[in-house]
Amino acid sequence: MGRWTLRLSLGLGLLAALLTSFCSADGNYCLLSKASNCSSCIRSGVGCAYCSDETFKAARCDLTENIRAHGCSAAGIITATSSRKMELAQVYPQQMTMSFLPGEAKELDMEVFAPEKGPLDLYILMDFSNSMSDDLKSLKSMGATLAELVQSLSDDYTIGFGKFVDKVVEPQTDMRPEKLAKPWPDSDPPFSFRNVIPLTGDAESFNSKLQGERISGNLDAPEGGFDAMLQATVCSNQIGWRNHSTHLLVFSTESAFHYENDGANVLSGILPRNDEQCHLDASGGYTQDTTQDYPSVPTLVRLMGEHNIIPIFAVTAHSYDYYEKLQQYFPIAELGLLDEDSSNILSILRSAFISIRSKMSIRAEQLPQAFKAEFLKAGAVAEYGAFKVKPGQIEKFKVRLQAQKKVGEQHVCQLKPDDKAGVTRVKPSTFSQALDIKTELLCPTCPCENTPSPGAARCSTHGDLVCGKCQCYEGWLGAYCNCSASASSLGAAQCLAPGDQLPCSGNGDCLCGTCVCFNPEQHDGAYCQYDKSHCARYGGFLCNDRGSCSLGQCECGPGWGGAACECPKGNSTCVDRKGGICNGRGQCVCGQCECQGSGVSLTSTCEANLEAQVAFCEAKRACVQCQAWKTGENKDNCEACSFKVTMVDELKEKDKVIDTCDFRDETDDCTYYYTVDYPEDKANKELDVQVLKKKECPPRGFLWLIPLIMFLMLLLGLLMLCCWKYCRCCWGACLALLPCCGAGRKVGFTEDEYLLRQSQLTSDHLDTPMVRTGPPKGTDVVRWKVQDNVHRGAHHPEAQVQPSPKETIQFPVSLRLNKKYSDNMSQPDSIDTELLRKDVNDNVSVLTAVLRVLFVFPCRQDRAIVDTVLSAPRSSYPEIVKLTEKNVQSGRFNELRVLPGYYTVATDREASGAIEFQEEVETVDVRVPLFTKEEDDDKKQLKVEAVDVPLGIAAIKKRFVHITIIKEHAKSVFTFLQPAYSYSRQEGIAKIPIRRNISEDGRTQVTYRTRDLTARDKHDYLSLEGDLSYAPGETEKVVPVQLLELGELSNLLDEKQVKQFVMELSNPRQGAKLGVYPTTTVTILDEPDPSVIMFKKVNQAFTATEPSYNIPVVRTRNLDAPATTKWRTKNKLFDQGGTLKFGPGQTEKNIRIEKASLPPGPAQREPFMLELLDPSPNAVVGERKTTMVHIGDGGTSPDVVTMGSLNQKCSSPGGRLGAPPNAKAKSTGPKKIQLSWDPPPGNPMGYKVKYWIYGDPETKAEVVDVTTPQAELRGLYPSCDYEMRVSAYNMMGEGFNTEVIPCKTLEDLPSEPGRLAFNVISPTVTQVSWAEPAETNGDITAYDVVYTPIDDDRKPVGPAKTVKIDNPKKRMLLIENLQRAQTYMYKVRAKNSVGWGPYRDATINLASQPVRPLSIPIIPDIPIVDAEAGDEYDGYLMYSSEVLRSPSGSKTPSVSGEGDQLINGKYEQGFLFPGSTSRNVSSSSSPMSTGQDKTSTTYLSGQGKTLTDVRLVSPYRGNPGVPDTPTRLVFSALGPTALRVSWQEPHCDRDILGYSVLYQQLNGGEDVKRINVSSPGDNSVVVQDLLPNHSYLFKVKAQSQEGWGPEREGVITIESAVDPQSPLSPMPGSPFTLSTPSAPGPLVFTALSPEALQLSWDKPRKPNGDILGYVVTCEQLHGGGDLRSFQVSGDSAETSLTVPNLSENMPYKFKVQARTTQGFGPEREGIITIESQDGGTMSQYSGGSSMTRREVFQMPAEVSSHTNVSHTMFTEPYFGGTMMMTTQHMETSGVMTTGMVTRQVTQGMVQKSMVGGTTVTKKVERFYES
Repeated sequence: MGRWTLRLSLGLGLLAALLTSFCSADGNYCLLSKASNCSSCIRSGVGCAYCSDETFKAARCDLTENIRAHGCSAAGIITATSSRKMELAQVYPQQMTMSFLPGEAKELDMEVFAPEKGPLDLYILMDFSNSMSDDLKSLKSMGATLAELVQSLSDDYTIGFGKFVDKVVEPQTDMRPEKLAKPWPDSDPPFSFRNVIPLTGDAESFNSKLQGERISGNLDAPEGGFDAMLQATVCSNQIGWRNHSTHLLVFSTESAFHYENDGANVLSGILPRNDEQCHLDASGGYTQDTTQDYPSVPTLVRLMGEHNIIPIFAVTAHSYDYYEKLQQYFPIAELGLLDEDSSNILSILRSAFISIRSKMSIRAEQLPQAFKAEFLKAGAVAEYGAFKVKPGQIEKFKVRLQAQKKVGEQHVCQLKPDDKAGVTRVKPSTFSQALDIKTELLCPTCPCENTPSPGAARCSTHGDLVCGKCQCYEGWLGAYCNCSASASSLGAAQCLAPGDQLPCSGNGDCLCGTCVCFNPEQHDGAYCQYDKSHCARYGGFLCNDRGSCSLGQCECGPGWGGAACECPKGNSTCVDRKGGICNGRGQCVCGQCECQGSGVSLTSTCEANLEAQVAFCEAKRACVQCQAWKTGENKDNCEACSFKVTMVDELKEKDKVIDTCDFRDETDDCTYYYTVDYPEDKANKELDVQVLKKKECPPRGFLWLIPLIMFLMLLLGLLMLCCWKYCRCCWGACLALLPCCGAGRKVGFTEDEYLLRQSQLTSDHLDTPMVRTGPPKGTDVVRWKVQDNVHRGAHHPEAQVQPSPKETIQFPVSLRLNKKYSDNMSQPDSIDTELLRKDVNDNVSVLTAVLRVLFVFPCRQDRAIVDTVLSAPRSSYPEIVKLTEKNVQSGRFNELRVLPGYYTVATDREASGAIEFQEEVETVDVRVPLFTKEEDDDKKQLKVEAVDVPLGIAAIKKRFVHITIIKEHAKSVFTFLQPAYSYSRQEGIAKIPIRRNISEDGRTQVTYRTRDLTARDKHDYLSLEGDLSYAPGETEKVVPVQLLELGELSNLLDEKQVKQFVMELSNPRQGAKLGVYPTTTVTILDEPDPSVIMFKKVNQAFTATEPSYNIPVVRTRNLDAPATTKWRTKNKLFDQGGTLKFGPGQTEKNIRIEKASLPPGPAQREPFMLELLDPSPNAVVGERKTTMVHIGDGGTSPDVVTMGSLNQKCSSPGGRLGAPPNAKAKSTGPKKIQLSWDPPPGNPMGYKVKYWIYGDPETKAEVVDVTTPQAELRGLYPSCDYEMRVSAYNMMGEGFNTEVIPCKTLEDLPSEPGRLAFNVISPTVTQVSWAEPAETNGDITAYDVVYTPIDDDRKPVGPAKTVKIDNPKKRMLLIENLQRAQTYMYKVRAKNSVGWGPYRDATINLASQPVRPLSIPIIPDIPIVDAEAGDEYDGYLMYSSEVLRSPSGSKTPSVSGEGDQLINGKYEQGFLFPGSTSRNVSSSSSPMSTGQDKTSTTYLSGQGKTLTDVRLVSPYRGNPGVPDTPTRLVFSALGPTALRVSWQEPHCDRDILGYSVLYQQLNGGEDVKRINVSSPGDNSVVVQDLLPNHSYLFKVKAQSQEGWGPEREGVITIESAVDPQSPLSPMPGSPFTLSTPSAPGPLVFTALSPEALQLSWDKPRKPNGDILGYVVTCEQLHGGGDLRSFQVSGDSAETSLTVPNLSENMPYKFKVQARTTQGFGPEREGIITIESQDGGTMSQYSGGSSMTRREVFQMPAEVSSHTNVSHTMFTEPYFGGTMMMTTQHMETSGVMTTGMVTRQVTQGMVQKSMVGGTTVTKKVERFYES
């Protein structure tokens, strides 16, 4: 019995040991330490203990609770503890002693008190170089004011002054004796640093000493300020720094700084490093300036921090960027922008001091290497400057000190003593006092190790017993040292497992009969037979990652069980919605419900599935009808139902059953009800269905009458149709047989008079029927006319006012076309309508008018009738009628075929026309215009007359009909509120209000419809048409028009045009009429993202002594436009508010609240809240919508967060953690985002943070795992929008995610601009262009262009000129009057909201460049500056509207525009460039040339490129009343087939009546097209029928009463991105696909012989897929010969092809296209000629040849090119006597950029040898320029 008891107790003990010893690999660091002795164990970490009992069987080193649970006696447990000792002093606490075990962390509370006006030491360190002379004068004049300022900042202050220049040694200082004595007039000798006025409290003494100071000087621009700062820091006694005061050092300069190893001291031989010691003589001068180097930036930061000195950099704009970067290295530093004379230094000091007092950082100084420190605020690690300390208050924060376990790979206990202990100073940056913590690392040893038992019997006398464990002597092994090493191989049979042939299963050594595993982490067991990676797995994880593998089985951790630890213990995962377990219908097994069968689909907690609930009612319906009412589809087969219903008088409540159902019974139209629920008997699998006995039935009706009534109505309709057919077919034939009717035909109107009410008119015309009687054989044409206002007599006031016969009016014309009408013609955007409109526009222009509006409708003969509008003088009405009748009779208007017999021509007072009675036609309507006008009489009369019958035999019977129109006072007037509206496309809906003004109430209606202008239906918006009905008293309704988002291609290609559509009102009814705005124009704005306006901080702190409070409000995004927002206070005691206005570019404004406006008394110290609201349409209020303003010493700090107790229960029934609440993100830098959140209810073990770039799918998110409720994301992209989610996890798994948290990183400096390119216009004029920086890191706001004349050593030989370009889209600059044969260095840099980026520079000598070919244009609309102008022109930019091509030999470009005058035989202009005095005159001709001003421009559309060719000829001089030439002809590309032509109104002594625009293809390939503009206010037209890659000539002229003026001509080409013959060439108006590859890289030609060359190119920059190969075509440029094609396979970065069999002196055009699976991309094109020089004069060598190449690359606008260069032709042979290559190349990338770089090839690059006189071999090396 005892033996079994012993075995049982041992088994239970072993089981307990296995269960309680479990700990995750991350948690039980005591076991992981594998300590070999006691001391190593207790040094492993906090809580580690060692058991010294000799009989202890478990692991001796473990957690204390595990050691105790395994049976170790209390006396045998050895552990270590740390201590804490605190000493109270003035600063709480001031001293502390702490000891740490390795890995232990401790937190302590620290308090810092900020006095209201603490002691202040202010030392001013000023640059005394000559450039600061005016600054010194300002400082002297403000000496007394400066002292008063310091007195206002502190009651206990000192103020001092020091000055510096630079080291007195070359090259920093001019060492000539006279310059050493006096570098400038009235100046002191040069010096490095001098302490002039030590810190003193005597303000008068300070001011008087300051007045005696004089300026000094040096040579180079950077100054030696670092030497001065270091000496002012370390020389505490000489300067006078006090121990318990705030130390401020004001550093004032306008220059940059020298620093360690910057190269300046190398030239002077000063190499030793700065020793960081004080070296001031008795006079305060620095004595080691010529023997020591400048200090480095890290040295200054460290020393100033140790001496508690805070720098304030007050610098001018010249060096602001340098110190802005330097400021970032200091924990706390301020930076202020000085005026040029330092007049604002006092305001800088005040604002800097307030800023410094408001923020504080904490740092740990002299921290031993074994420790690390963190400072916490609100539970999160705080950054520098995060602590806000209000004067007179106490700031509390936590300090966390932690001893590390390892430093690198070395255990901390192995470090040097100085690295393990020391005094750490925890010091606020703005205070002198600090908390001194004496830190010590404990590396304890066990006492039992000091008293070993030598030769102990337990160790077989072969070892010492130390702390209960044997330490064997050399040569002995085993736990008890009972095995000799020499005989350890004996007893191998004891190490063989049953059935195994290898000792220890081949996984260990057999020592003394016991297996010792090779890798105990991999194998265990008595025979090392168990692999620890072969235990059961769940979800792919070993032991479900919830336990450890031991002896082949999973030993699960607490709360888990199962073979693979997959089963959570407890029922938390089986809780249903009602809080029960498995809904009472199952058991919780292994964390999951095992539900009893119920016949329905159940959830994981045995509740009815939602989908099953939805199907319950429908599934039971048929059986319920069958069993309860004997109806329904199963009424004859009720036995098939698997359940029985229960009829009840009352149903259960809805929340007590699964579902409540109701259906209508089709047999009696009654509704019945039933419920579905679980059965009371759980063994029953069928659901319980209870049916309500009583149905709900509707009252009986007369439904049987409905079919009868429908039948009778159908019969009546058939009878009426038969009667009408009879009358229609037989009445006329019978009438013709009568004797009295056979004599002849009569035509005439059917009525004598029509009486109309204007308010009821639905159209502007009246269809007046005219009938024909008699035999309806043959055709009769009747002419008619109508006159308006025939009721007016000769003496009527309106009749006496006759309009001017020269007045240009519109003539509506109607024609019947010889074309069948189709339904497509009624659609304005159909192809048929477009073609018809084009035909009418092209052919009706013979009437000297242009098509304006086109309506198409059918006539009775199924022919199309068109309405158009012509513009002409009023007096031309008779001629237009005659000409129209003539053309109609001939059957054509030019090429437009019309049918004779029908036309209408009208004015605003009269109309004429003709109608035709065709055979068998008896009635025709005359479309009579009604001429309704606002000025009509209340009752007016029109007379319609049938004039004659020019064709036919009919006589006129009833000749006249009178139409009387009664003008009633409208009961209602419909109008739009304004003539135009603008809506952002992002709004999605354009809400257009229609106002009704009521004079007599009632119901009324009006019709509305939309119509396209530049916006297109189903592309930009959805068109609407309908009626609006207004009830009595209703005055306004809104019509919503849906606005559509632009597609990607539309955004890229042709959506730069302003999009507009029109909404029109018509057909007012019930006595209504249209008001002042019957139409309105809606503009769709593609606005950028709105500005974000919010408070800078959530909390604001001010003192009660301040007279006013400035609360900052910041603005980000979309800074180009002004923005406004309103603000108000939210306080019961007082109410203030106003509007805050941001101007363009402004990012910060202040809300100023005067202290006097606050309530008097204690209420002035009450905190109050400010709120932002009602931003302007282009702005939104950001997340910091409100801010709390705290005044005085009342209240608590807003930064103190009190953490309440957390609910430890799970947030969901299944135990899954909820989403962490209050998740917030804040950008803390260009590449950092700080995330924080609150822990969710439950016990989260950690958190997962997912973040990704906005726009990317969430699947691409990066994941960060943290254990605290905050995270810092690093390595992000600057100025980039990110989205984040946070989830918590515990043993149950990952919880719910938060909502998406957006955040944008801050902007950073931009990179350098893209490659510079030059277009050399002449030896004195060049155009420089550049590309946008590759990394803008924000929105580019400006560019700086600096150009400097330099010598061959790149040293400046003249002043640098700087031009600032504020428009970031203007990336070009035209510079005139450069020095001939002078090399210039050009530098360009970009700026965003952060500041200026680095320069991109390039050097070029214009004299070495060839003259610009005339085919290369100057691009218009670029800034122009004069290189030779004075300083007053620096930064002055002039934008030319048209830059003209200069004739050969011209020194300056010609410019056209208004204001040209002939002076001294030359043309002068009002905007002549400085230094430019002449403008050149040239002539040109074209198919339409008339000798007037001509402008030729080719613009870059969204698809390709544009070229400009602009010419000026002599101006027109005509009659005074005739208009001059329209000026400033401008073309704006709207797409590959459309553009806008704009001009400015010309000068004219009379009123402009309109314009005429004519255009045709430049090669004369089509007829001239005309567009007449009748409104003098319109100065632009849109042309949409152009062809890509075709040149067009445009002419614009103006008209007055005296006639037409001269024309302005312009030539334009819209070049498509691909060849027009390519299958990828877009049709007119179609977009260009971007799925194909971009064009290959630039073509490079290498001559191999006069008949062969090698062609090379680079892989496309945007392959858009795998490149399958290339197609190369070669053809003679001017025709002739065959087109040769080459197929080149491969996908290498560079590809080449050898082309043989070429001819000399023959230009060839090469094209290269890349091919992918999506097709061919755009072509790269190049033109090359191998020119022979035999007998020529271009080379002194005979038999020479040259190669000329011109390469053109056309690229879509969104594809940016790395190189924007223009290689122009040069004629210098690059090797003697053989060949010469000249190259012309131009690339564009969607912007108008060109440039100039010359490719130079030397003779050494080409080697040739002559063999036999006829065989030529050459070796040519390729040459690339950088």
